[in-house]
Amino acid sequence: MSRMFRRFGIQWPLTRSTTWADVVVLVGIAVLIYFGVELAGKAPEIIKGPKISLSPSALPIYAAFSTARMAAAYALSMLFTLIYGYIAARSRSAERIMLPLLDVLQSVPILSFLPVVLLSLSAVMPEGIAVALASIVLIFTSQAWNLTFAWYQALTTIPKELREANAIFRFNSWFRFKTLELPFAAISLIWNSMMSWAGGWFFLMAAEIFTVGDRDFRLAGLGSYIQTAANEGNVHAVMLGIAVLVLVVVALDQLVWRPILVWADRFKLETVTEEIEPHSWFYDVLHNSRIVRWFGKNVLQPLSERIDEWSLKVFPSSSSVEFGGGRRSAVAAILTAAIVLGLIYGVYRASGMLIKVPAAEWGAIGIGVLATLARVAAALIVAFAWTIPLGVLLGTNRRVANWLQPLVQIMASIPATAFFPVLLLILIKLPAGINIAAVLLMLMGTQWYLLFNVIAGASAIPQDLKYTSSLIGLSRWGRWKTLILPALFPYVITGAITASGGAWNASIVAEYAEFGGRSVFTVGIGSLIAQATAKGNFPLLLASTLSMITAVVIINRLFWRRLYRLAADRYRME
Repeated sequence: MSRMFRRFGIQWPLTRSTTWADVVVLVGIAVLIYFGVELAGKAPEIIKGPKISLSPSALPIYAAFSTARMAAAYALSMLFTLIYGYIAARSRSAERIMLPLLDVLQSVPILSFLPVVLLSLSAVMPEGIAVALASIVLIFTSQAWNLTFAWYQALTTIPKELREANAIFRFNSWFRFKTLELPFAAISLIWNSMMSWAGGWFFLMAAEIFTVGDRDFRLAGLGSYIQTAANEGNVHAVMLGIAVLVLVVVALDQLVWRPILVWADRFKLETVTEEIEPHSWFYDVLHNSRIVRWFGKNVLQPLSERIDEWSLKVFPSSSSVEFGGGRRSAVAAILTAAIVLGLIYGVYRASGMLIKVPAAEWGAIGIGVLATLARVAAALIVAFAWTIPLGVLLGTNRRVANWLQPLVQIMASIPATAFFPVLLLILIKLPAGINIAAVLLMLMGTQWYLLFNVIAGASAIPQDLKYTSSLIGLSRWGRWKTLILPALFPYVITGAITASGGAWNASIVAEYAEFGGRSVFTVGIGSLIAQATAKGNFPLLLASTLSMITAVVIINRLFWRRLYRLAADRYRME
């Protein structure tokens, strides 16, 4: 086994610091979930949301509400990404805790977050504010993790010569962020932003309408409209809601993402331009607008200059800031002691809840983890098979991308959960039909993470390297082997980590479904979580959620995380 891992640049056995960090993170998550459950028990017994109208006239305002929640969650996700990923990439000691924690966070199922977050907020806040914040936080959990992984991957793969140039000019942290780090990561962040929005739309139905026991939570929006229509069997309303969602996605593509991609094309590492330059009609409108030029010259440029001047006063030009050793050590010691005491108390109380889980249910959890792992592996294999060739085509062929990119965004944004009951009705009569349907739904929820990252990686390949590979007469396979696959490797690993976590997350809606007045489910950890949530069985919810998290973290630490290191060490674009 050790020889096999060394072939991939993986050290075996794992270091003590890695194991220690994972244990601390898992214990911390268990404590947080326990306290959330405790608060959930103090929430109002019945939370009634507004009645969702299925009238077509309600769709415009519902679309506006959902888009606003998505935008708020995206802003929160980007803020989290820039801060969290920067600290993890710049500090090796912080990285040992923060990356395992990120593995945990991206693998915690949104439906495990949902009752805890909603009911906890309802216990301490007014009902209306709690419901709105819960929705934004839960959409955030479907948007943030792939952005953070992409930002971290970009920071750890910046070419050495660019870092050396930065050191020669003695840029402070703000100028380094502005002129090197953010431009280098721009293409990856933009494509992953598009994926984050697609993931947000996918889970919008779960974030806008939800029930746990007697508690009913809902918000007016596209997600709740589609879910209500699906629950009532109103196929016409479902199609109408999805049509409006498609229109919103197309509008965002034309007015936001395509112009941003055209603008970000300047950040590619290349000395020659492509034969076919990216194009956007809305970007041309903005670029040629006198009002936009006036705004940039008289508002944005002076504001940027003031920020630059302020940064020169606040941040030194050296790469690190020194603090007083004694004071820093004292504060760190106090914080560490407080955290340790809190973890000990939380472990004591959470253990009391886990003890209530019968041995038979622990056995079902173990079998469920293995069953779901097999489905996740099957979904990833299928996703790898088609996303890499299509992603390279879209990332390297501008003509094809102009036609297919909007279609890909639309397909990624349509919530497959709306069609899942219909898919089940078709497949449930086949042998192992529920398992096939579960794999298909997991695939529809995760394949886009891989595709969008592959497109970002293929788009970032310098044009001069493409010309060089043509000039030396490389065969098609030789070009893939020496240029395309090495250039894609960091992006594929980023996409694989988030796709794997997304597949585990999607298992909750893929392995358990309710329609036609009956429940259909298969063996799996996602099915156990969904059933525990529906019944309000918090001990089983805690045990099954922690088991899923542990499985995902072990896989990430044994395999994906080590491949991340390999990408940073061997496959920089330098």
